[in-house]
Amino acid sequence: MRRRQRRTAVASLVMAALVTATATACAYPLQDLGPLPPRFSGAPLPADTAVAEMTSVLAAEGFTVEREPSTYKGICHERLLGRNAAESADTALKTAFARARSEHGWQAGPDMGSRTLTLTKNNWTVMAGLPGEQVAQGIQPLIVMSLTCVDGDSTPSAATSPPATALTPSPALTPSPASP
Repeated sequence: MRRRQRRTAVASLVMAALVTATATACAYPLQDLGPLPPRFSGAPLPADTAVAEMTSVLAAEGFTVEREPSTYKGICHERLLGRNAAESADTALKTAFARARSEHGWQAGPDMGSRTLTLTKNNWTVMAGLPGEQVAQGIQPLIVMSLTCVDGDSTPSAATSPPATALTPSPALTPSPASP
């Protein structure tokens, strides 16, 4: 019985020493280092400016694009849908991204693989996939460019506000005052 008590006492002392050593060793990494740095540098870029810059570089390379803005409140996301000649779509898209870097100050974004192009500027990240060579002859490939905002102004652009008729209920859905 005394042996068991001694083993338990020795084991308890060893565990206490290990806990103390661990707490002492981990005290430095757990210090408060202050607030985190901002997720982007520079002033927030408005959605209309980011879209206008990307639309202009795509138009310079022969893309005809349409803007599909976000309709969700609090989400800062835009899409540009465009078409170009099938033979040169990959090259034109790469050239448009290079033009955005040289003319508008966009930076290379995170590496998403060899078939994806990315750019960043202030609070925006732009991503587009290359259509590739699998496109049939005579069909213009669809290019989808996704623009995503980080922090910054997340209010949708003026083009996304719903019409007033979408907010008013139809007469068939409004209850009559005489119904129980």
